[in-house]
Amino acid sequence: MNTISDISGELRRQLKRSGRTGQSVREAAGLSRQTFVNVMGGESDFKLSTLLAVADRLGLELLLLPKGAARGLTGDAAAPVVETLVDAARQRAAGEAPAPREP
Repeated sequence: MNTISDISGELRRQLKRSGRTGQSVREAAGLSRQTFVNVMGGESDFKLSTLLAVADRLGLELLLLPKGAARGLTGDAAAPVVETLVDAARQRAAGEAPAPREP
């Protein structure tokens, strides 16, 4: 996540998954209606303490990672270099020669 909009989008998705109402989360976080609307809308900048309060009430934690480590969490990681047993079996079943193994 790189933008306020990305963060707000994740908060909205978690709110929906949680089955809670925005009002119940807002009240538990001690936020005004307008502040909560701003946070969830993703259009306005908000304080870190506000983000932490909303995330906590939604069962989320803020985690900071080096950029390289974050790629692996978002599904952007490259395909494994090592052929799996399933891949090899599929190739044999299709009559294809398995890929050569590297030493």
